[in-house]
Amino acid sequence: MLDFDLAEMYGTETKYLKRSVKNNIKRFPSDFMFELTKEEFDSLRCSFSTSKRGGTRYMPYAFTEHGVAQLSSVLNSDLAIEINIQIIRAFIAVRQLISNPPVDRVDKLKEEIKALKDYIEEAFTDYNDINDDTRMQLELINQTLAELQAKKKAEEKPRNPIGFIKPKH
Repeated sequence: MLDFDLAEMYGTETKYLKRSVKNNIKRFPSDFMFELTKEEFDSLRCSFSTSKRGGTRYMPYAFTEHGVAQLSSVLNSDLAIEINIQIIRAFIAVRQLISNPPVDRVDKLKEEIKALKDYIEEAFTDYNDINDDTRMQLELINQTLAELQAKKKAEEKPRNPIGFIKPKH
């Protein structure tokens, strides 16, 4: 981003932004910030308007992502201070996340699947036990019914009639 865009974003004037950068030049290595050449600036000139004096007297600074973050630490506007505080909080949050990683989701899912599998196996075991018990009870009922039926047939043999009529055999 160019210095005049950042000045607007941070709520300050470009000349104050440039002065702050020059006063803290050690904080801005070449991978954080560089000054555009006249050729680079001329190729960008059609994208923005010129000043009343006929153009800029100094070539603008271009800032990388790191330079934008560093700039928030050298500017004295309220917005720059707030941005710098948010950047520091973000770095602290990332450091805490790295030092205390959350439980691995895959391991957690594996544990949940194993617990469900164990529960289902236990339920099927109980179901099979109930079926075995029921089967044994049904066999006992059938056996008892067969015994009762045999006993009833034994009791159903013809009885001798009581009285004067003799049965025909």
